[in-house]
Amino acid sequence: MSCKSVFCVIGIDQCDRDILNAIHLCRELDAHLSVLVVSLAPTPIGGYGIVVSAAWLLEREADIAAMKKREKQIISLVQTDGLKADVDSYYCEKDWADEIIGQRARFSDLTIIGPDLLHQPALKAPALSGTLFHSGRPTLVVPAGARPTLHPHKVMLAWDGRIEAVRAAREAIDVMAAAVDVHVTMINDDSADVSDRRANIAAYLARHGIKVKIDRLRTCGSAVADRLKQHATEIAADMIIMGAYGHSRLRERLFGGVTRSMIDTSPIPIFMMR
Repeated sequence: MSCKSVFCVIGIDQCDRDILNAIHLCRELDAHLSVLVVSLAPTPIGGYGIVVSAAWLLEREADIAAMKKREKQIISLVQTDGLKADVDSYYCEKDWADEIIGQRARFSDLTIIGPDLLHQPALKAPALSGTLFHSGRPTLVVPAGARPTLHPHKVMLAWDGRIEAVRAAREAIDVMAAAVDVHVTMINDDSADVSDRRANIAAYLARHGIKVKIDRLRTCGSAVADRLKQHATEIAADMIIMGAYGHSRLRERLFGGVTRSMIDTSPIPIFMMR
């Protein structure tokens, strides 16, 4: 993919892993970095229909001050690095955060989500919802200890034929074209048209100069996400490409799902698209 701009969402905590990951990726790609520092406003006890307390107002003022301080720290960090970047901040209620983040993400080629954000439950949910459901752009989820890159050597494409997987494959076509090995991995696929679907994705990727290996797996009683992660480890993949939220968010929220489990526990970066 042509990636000339990277979007990064961070909270007001003092850990710099996420911003350093984003800087590393932008150096690799010679890309512009857009950073949004987000602070979530506390909801008044009893809701907004009551007269807010002085303590609540003081808490808001303290949060805004911390956010502005963090924004200045990030500006100083990217300026010291000499990176092409812009840094902004936004203070908002949690219910609005996903749309705000999604709108900002639309004007970058890729959003990077790092380990610090993944360990901030209050901000993690709206950040992922915003980038995956409201931006129309791909997201790179980078767990702790992993190196962010769009130049992986070995890639696993989790393929189920759904439109989300199609979009992910299309957005990552250049990533796969530059990789040494690409494994198209299918789980428990016993449908009548499996041969056609295997041939179709292999032919599509071959037209882009990508040589693929088709891996058909069975869960054997394991969860699908666990089988995917196990296989990624077995083939020594350094990136997983997959569609996100093939089921409704309500079903994922009630019963869990592959997307959520992969985001929470994958040991390697995941390139996602919905």
